[in-house]
Amino acid sequence: MTASAPGIPELAADVVLWSAEESERGDRPLLVLLHGYGADERDLFALVPYLPAGFVVAAPRAPLAPPWPAPGYSWYPIEGLQSRDARSTTDAASALIAWLDLVAGDASAVGLLGFSQGAAVAIQALRLEPERFAFVVNLSGYATPGTLPRDPELVERKPPVFWGRGTRDDVIPAALVAHTTDWLPEHAELSGRVYPGLTHSVSEAELDDVRAFLEKQLEAPEAPDLPPPTPIG
Repeated sequence: MTASAPGIPELAADVVLWSAEESERGDRPLLVLLHGYGADERDLFALVPYLPAGFVVAAPRAPLAPPWPAPGYSWYPIEGLQSRDARSTTDAASALIAWLDLVAGDASAVGLLGFSQGAAVAIQALRLEPERFAFVVNLSGYATPGTLPRDPELVERKPPVFWGRGTRDDVIPAALVAHTTDWLPEHAELSGRVYPGLTHSVSEAELDDVRAFLEKQLEAPEAPDLPPPTPIG
């Protein structure tokens, strides 16, 4: 079992939303939704009706509260000196993995779908434990700069990753977008799209593409070891 990360509290077991009761989950694939900065577990859980029904969906709440008066919760600080340290993203991903150790149960596969900060945590978790995650959906997020010990495994494995972002997204710094553009194709089987006019948000067109990507993952019983999906767009 993974120990909780230093500086990041444990994820609370009583503030997670599930699409199915525990008795109904069995070995169905698990899709974990990671909300963005200043939101909570209800944010992405609203997407459940638009996602393939084959997944059990879990939406945990991030463990940190941003400084007042910012609303909601965050996975790692983005203010002060900690925001400049990639270790914060790694610690947040470690806390997520520790939570999964407790809740993933008999899930046949685990995939991550994150928005913005949640997407950064999803990619970092994939880098920490490449064999654990079948795929990642990165919505308006980024890959954290720096190297991690198991990055070479990703280069060999190339798990499926969907990356969607908008041309008018002015929240994620251009340098992080540029880094992610260079980093992801080397470490993942990348598909996705850049959406004209989209701001730091999710559009209906993007949701359609995400659903197609997720349906492709359901077709693969052991997604990490099978051919990746055909790129969208």
